[in-house]
Amino acid sequence: MNNTLGNEYDNSLVSNAFGFMRFPVNFQPYDADAEWVITGIPFDAATSGRPGSRLGPNAIRQISTNLAWEGCRYPWSFDLRKRLKVIDCGDLVYAFGDSQDLTDKLQAHAEKLLANGKRMLSFGGDHYVTLPLLRAHAKYFGKMALVHFDAHTDTYSNGAKFDHGTMFHHAPAEGLIDPDHSVQIGIRTEFDKDLGYHVLDAAQVNDRGVDDILAQVKQIVGDLPVYLTFDIDCLDPAHAPGTGTPVIGGLTSDKALKLVRGLQGLNIVGMDIVEVAPGYDQSDLTALAAATLALDMLHVQAVNKGE
Repeated sequence: MNNTLGNEYDNSLVSNAFGFMRFPVNFQPYDADAEWVITGIPFDAATSGRPGSRLGPNAIRQISTNLAWEGCRYPWSFDLRKRLKVIDCGDLVYAFGDSQDLTDKLQAHAEKLLANGKRMLSFGGDHYVTLPLLRAHAKYFGKMALVHFDAHTDTYSNGAKFDHGTMFHHAPAEGLIDPDHSVQIGIRTEFDKDLGYHVLDAAQVNDRGVDDILAQVKQIVGDLPVYLTFDIDCLDPAHAPGTGTPVIGGLTSDKALKLVRGLQGLNIVGMDIVEVAPGYDQSDLTALAAATLALDMLHVQAVNKGE
């Protein structure tokens, strides 16, 4: 799929089956009648380990057709399509291999959507893509809280400009997020403990109850606008083997879904799912997990919106 940046398309020739969850496909999303816009970001040039997450957006879309058969999706009691206007605008087009071009075009795309009253659910791509998205969102919502699911804190300071492990070092330095009101869930790799983030490592998350964790998350975030980012390697590789930097000892898909569903009531202004690398997963389990999490994220937004 392609997107709207610079090209015209005849939407009558596009099958909705190729949009996420068969949502309508609209390659000119800025003026569309939609509340949430899905954008694919096929970029993995900032990857430090195994590449392949550029193929993530397409994999998530394709497997999502397995979730599109029902009107009301378990455990929700309503048809999402009747509560929330969602479109899929395809994949961001940028100069392949040019990380700065990707950064500039993604931020411009996000700013234009937000300026037109839309909210974004983005599919990576490697986790670097969250940084230009945060820059765009901060222009419209001010300093935000970050709710971050991951095996890694991505707060590393190595001097690299484009790196999928440094975004949350740069973001507070740029005034985009407030670490004191941000929480990182599922961490199980080394990190700097003096950066202000509230880190709920995987070991404690696996041992604690969902309601207990959610109460803490909501207390940390407070009333700030929230950006929600989910690196699929937060899940244990048994549940999500198709990712570039798998780390054992992660969350089950069941626990992750319950935590995401429990984020109702937070002022979530933007969301993404990243690091799905389908080439390392012969059974599409990872893409299915990402698609299901994305669907639950949208259901949370529908509940927050109300009937």
